[in-house]
Amino acid sequence: NTVIEQMLDRKSIRKYTDREPSAGVVEAVVKAGRQAPFAAQLGSVLLRRDRERNPFHAPLLFTVCVDAHRLERVMQKRGWAMVTNDLSLLVFGLQDACYMAQNMVIAAESFGMGSCFLGGTPYKADKVAEEYGLPDRVFPFVELSMGYPAEDPPPRPRYPLCAHLFEDEYRELDEDELAEAMRVMDEGYLSQDYYRRGDYMVPLQGEKEETFTFDDYSWTEHMGRKWGQWLGSPDQLLEQLSRRGFRIERDED
Repeated sequence: NTVIEQMLDRKSIRKYTDREPSAGVVEAVVKAGRQAPFAAQLGSVLLRRDRERNPFHAPLLFTVCVDAHRLERVMQKRGWAMVTNDLSLLVFGLQDACYMAQNMVIAAESFGMGSCFLGGTPYKADKVAEEYGLPDRVFPFVELSMGYPAEDPPPRPRYPLCAHLFEDEYRELDEDELAEAMRVMDEGYLSQDYYRRGDYMVPLQGEKEETFTFDDYSWTEHMGRKWGQWLGSPDQLLEQLSRRGFRIERDED
């Protein structure tokens, strides 16, 4: 099954050739994204073709947004005003944007292109909004660099299937299963020399003493340092949402 093979072989691409995707290819990629499942077609796509400014000098930079502005205009034409709270609206909008972005990635792969998701976009939403002239109620969710690959890295490791798939009910992994899942991830990344080649070791904060080198620093320690040190407060993200017109807080009444 070539579709499954393509999906299993997917990897992030950070180096691109000089080849420019044609207008027809770009249109087909966005059409594939548009055809993804949706709650309310709450996804919109921005495109920048500027290699000098785009991450990794990619020929294409897509930004997939949660677009409540368009939905509210449609509702207004029918005599309706938005009553759904912004948190619920965002949950559905993020689903729509995710499905859309993933469809675009798969479509790009079918044309021989590669891509890389850039997940920090929500934390600079105001800057993206200024660049593209976004109205209120449009929230930039994820950026997607795209073009023809100038590298062919191996797919990154994943947990064993038994750590992902739970039939009928959630099953807590026992200590041996958890250790095996961690081993698969760590040894997989070490075999690719991923963190050394990218110089990706996250610095320790506070008084913790560094005991790792690139000989043993791998995925589970990297994840621990990221999620164990970063973004302890939601204030930065809430501020970005507020600037884009989304209010995430309880009503006083």
